[in-house]
Amino acid sequence: MMRRIIRMLVLGASCALSACATMPESYDYTAYNSHPPRSILVLPPTNDSVAVDAPYVYLSTITRPLAEAGYYVFPVAVIDRFMTENGLADPAEMHAVALTKLDEIIGPDAVLYVHIVDWGQKYQVISSNTTVDITARLVDVSSGMQLWEGEARAVEASGNGQNGLIGMAIAALVDQIVDTVATRSREVAVGANAMMINDPNDGLPLGPYNPDHVTDPRRQ
Repeated sequence: MMRRIIRMLVLGASCALSACATMPESYDYTAYNSHPPRSILVLPPTNDSVAVDAPYVYLSTITRPLAEAGYYVFPVAVIDRFMTENGLADPAEMHAVALTKLDEIIGPDAVLYVHIVDWGQKYQVISSNTTVDITARLVDVSSGMQLWEGEARAVEASGNGQNGLIGMAIAALVDQIVDTVATRSREVAVGANAMMINDPNDGLPLGPYNPDHVTDPRRQ
């Protein structure tokens, strides 16, 4: 009897440890819930990739998912032009602007700082991969507190759905011809944003303009 009890305790402990190892850890939304934003200013992303057009292609993908999540998003093209006309030539300089100055001139509740880790297509002999790897930080303007951070990496292979070497080679050739205007990278970025913002475990909580925000457990 004693051996059975000990065995059950050991098995129970093993199951508990296994569950802890496999269950993802929930994001701590304490800071967010203490300063929930209504409006978000998105600055052009800084960029570590070799694709010089990546920041502005990415910038065209971020307004919609944030708006659908329930936030007012300042027009990204207008903000970029305003800052450029005021002597800020690149995203790194824009990211360095003091929050107090952004508050004084634009007045957002929070600023989203995005960084591009990797971007674009990498060609191989008979295929190509389109990669988008990003990180993001949402910072409260009034306090300087980081409210949320996220990251996402999405990769799409040209050979998806193709059978055999000939099909993969044709797909890679088509990619090289068609994707000269960054169409594929933009599509992959849309998917990366969806993963990052809508993740139920550590995504961005629903904002006040989304009717479901009152039932979002991340805001509790």
